[in-house]
Amino acid sequence: MPKRLFLCLFFACFGVTTEVIFVAISNLINQTPYCNEPLWSLTGKTYVWMLPIYALIPLIAEPIVTKTKSWHLLLRLIFYTTLILSIEFISGFALEQLTGKCPWEYTTGWHFMGYIRLDYIPAWMFFSFLIEYLYRFIDKNLNHVT
Repeated sequence: MPKRLFLCLFFACFGVTTEVIFVAISNLINQTPYCNEPLWSLTGKTYVWMLPIYALIPLIAEPIVTKTKSWHLLLRLIFYTTLILSIEFISGFALEQLTGKCPWEYTTGWHFMGYIRLDYIPAWMFFSFLIEYLYRFIDKNLNHVT
């Protein structure tokens, strides 16, 4: 399997899995049951639309991770998080134009037009840290894959 295809599939699966876990834990903390399931069932959700969005991670990361590696960690995380929020906003807007509704329409928290939540910035910064680490690790250790 070509390395780039592997990276796209890996990050699509990683992103969707992380999102399901985040939603389940958020629902538990906020005492918001999902689909009438008990809170301790840790039921989470995501959208099929997220697979291709998360699959873009290595395609975007490839040129960026190399160019920003000398930056301070906090500056990199701020940059990555801004990029993620921009992609989330653009994706939400595009999906609303295509389908008539943004699947993750935010109505609570500090949201911007229902497309992004600013109070999720710390979570996105942590996600960015994981993505950078995983991307560098996989890129370094899978150089022998074509």
